[in-house]
Amino acid sequence: MLALFQTIDLALNLYTWVLIASAIFSWLYAFNVINSSNQFVNSVGSFLYAVTEPVLRPIRRILPDLGGIDISPIILLLIIFFIRSLMWNSLYPIFVR
Repeated sequence: MLALFQTIDLALNLYTWVLIASAIFSWLYAFNVINSSNQFVNSVGSFLYAVTEPVLRPIRRILPDLGGIDISPIILLLIIFFIRSLMWNSLYPIFVR
């Protein structure tokens, strides 16, 4: 059972880093820090968008319009933190008994 919890925790941790990378990439892209005509940059951006957008889209629909500020990645990071804490502090002790 420990292996299952560790695998889920690892997946959530990796997704957290992908989410942070996606947010940083979007800032760099918006401020023209990176070359948007580079094929590698476009493929990395497309990958990050494809991985994070299906999860962020429902959160964006719920949140009110804040102008140009997108706080959906922050909300998702809080949800992931909550799930990890719930998993280790509440669910894991129940299954270890």
